[in-house]
Amino acid sequence: MSAIVDLEAIIVSVPAEGNAFAEGAEETVLVKVTDAQGRYGIGECVATPSVTKAMIDMPTVHFWSQGIKEHVIGREPIEARAIYDAIYHSSFYHGRRGILIHALSAVDIALYDLAGKQLGLPVYKLLGGARCDQIRPYATIYPGDIYDGPLNTIVNELEKQAETAVEQGLRSVKVPILFGQHLSDQKLVGFIEDCRSMVGDNIELSLDFGYRWRDWQDAAWLMKRIDDCRIAFAEAPLWHDDLHGHRKLAIVSPVKVGGAEFAVSRWEVREWLETGGVSLVQPGISRAGGFTELMRIAEMCELYGATLIPHSYATGITDICNIHLQAACLTIPMVEFRSSRLGPSRLRTELVSPAEPEIRNGLITLPEAPGLGITLNEELVEQYGIR
Repeated sequence: MSAIVDLEAIIVSVPAEGNAFAEGAEETVLVKVTDAQGRYGIGECVATPSVTKAMIDMPTVHFWSQGIKEHVIGREPIEARAIYDAIYHSSFYHGRRGILIHALSAVDIALYDLAGKQLGLPVYKLLGGARCDQIRPYATIYPGDIYDGPLNTIVNELEKQAETAVEQGLRSVKVPILFGQHLSDQKLVGFIEDCRSMVGDNIELSLDFGYRWRDWQDAAWLMKRIDDCRIAFAEAPLWHDDLHGHRKLAIVSPVKVGGAEFAVSRWEVREWLETGGVSLVQPGISRAGGFTELMRIAEMCELYGATLIPHSYATGITDICNIHLQAACLTIPMVEFRSSRLGPSRLRTELVSPAEPEIRNGLITLPEAPGLGITLNEELVEQYGIR
């Protein structure tokens, strides 16, 4: 093993060029941890890049407000869990349940990547070894900001994207339901029935309601009417912080209710399991605490009889992290996968290589290369990186 000599946070900002989820530029915070032999590991967080970078660069103020770098430089990357806990428990002063966890996520991922490279092992082996032989991804098919237009136009665009996803080898898709109140719940039932007909009987279908309802009874009314559509799960039906509403909905809904998309740390996710009563949680590895915290969340799900399907809509770094995470966990049945064929994104296709894993019959084989098993595009970072 070799100790860490440098920790760097870089905002990588490239022109959006048609990316429907970015205005002007798409950005991520890239973290590099370098050891004494010049090897480095990489991680990322896409949450509020300028603020996340500032948190990583922040110097120590006093014993309850310590800087991240102070706990990383000089340590060995294999000590990632100990490093995570040391930072977490020395950060009372500036708040720990938000941007600190976002920053820690990127650092933790980079530590595991470097540790894997030092030992010549893929990350999932550092997490305890593979619990499955293959990874099962699902893709979000998003037609763009056209939800205020005619329904047939939206369905046609979704159908094209679904065909592209199937051609890529995917067998599970999620459709965002992002209509405003101009579309009634009654008409929404018909739209969801159209979505099931569109993808056919052999494709697993999930729905993302984008926090549509404030009243859990309104959500329950719709869930009971789409039971025949065989929906795998319903993401974000209610406002994110309405944990009591989620509990009431989960009790009566025939469709599995998901939540905790923006929760950070196992402590917040536990509130979703206990107070929210959901059986599916969806925090992201590059937001909720990296490998260290997501492994803890996955194991906690086993105790609560719940499943974890981590959120992912970032670059190839986050996608490959999810692959290693599912390999090492018993409670992750599938992971979100951002296909570049379903929407343009330079960061998705150019930041690392290979940009995307090969999917065959809905499955991805386990990676064998050391660390995360991806290579950083140094030229892109040099051109678009903000240090």
